[in-house]
Amino acid sequence: MITELLADLDAESRSLDEIVAEVDDWSVPTPAEGWTVAHQIGHLMWTDKASILAITDPEAFQAQPLTADIVDRTAAEAAASPNLLELWRDSRKSLLEHLAQASGKILWFGPPMSPASMATARIMETWAHGQDVADALGVVREPTARIRHVCHIGVRTIGFAFLLNGLAVPTDEVRVELTGPGGESWTWGPEDAENRISGPALDFAWLVTQRRNRKDLAIEASGPVAQEWVPIAQAFAGPPGGGR
Repeated sequence: MITELLADLDAESRSLDEIVAEVDDWSVPTPAEGWTVAHQIGHLMWTDKASILAITDPEAFQAQPLTADIVDRTAAEAAASPNLLELWRDSRKSLLEHLAQASGKILWFGPPMSPASMATARIMETWAHGQDVADALGVVREPTARIRHVCHIGVRTIGFAFLLNGLAVPTDEVRVELTGPGGESWTWGPEDAENRISGPALDFAWLVTQRRNRKDLAIEASGPVAQEWVPIAQAFAGPPGGGR
């Protein structure tokens, strides 16, 4: 499983690389307030390095000061790095190598993760920040089957989303039925669940990464838990985002 995940992580990174490699001006603003294309790639590079540190030196990772501005600050610092594209290429290559050899739980800013979960999270983040870059540059990306990983994290983090918003974690399960880019059916949860969500997988991926406004997405929700979840769905760690 980890081999396939790492192959998808590499492919998602290369897809974004193909976009930014052709860009001369990395100061173009993206939909994330205050973030340029350079901030987006800088954030990915910094997170790669943080992941490597968590794998190789858990004590040093745990000793990092977690300031409220850590995401914006580290993105800005990384964005100012000379040869940012080459540095990001190096960091993601190194992370792939370390994840291939990792075992057991890896410390993280949220709950500890398995190597497979960390690889999946890196796919999600690369895809989401890649969407910001694509939107900034006017690039329309063709969705691939890799967005299933993004959707999977979105489903798995339902309880996390409720907690982040100060709400009780629901005990009722939710059935999620999505249509993949090739017309394939992706499902999670029991078939007979009262609470249900359905729609295109791409729209669900945009929803859980908060890259599109809920009103612009063809996502159907029925049942009290599903209807309460959709507005707060969040696949990424950290405080609730402002959305689009």
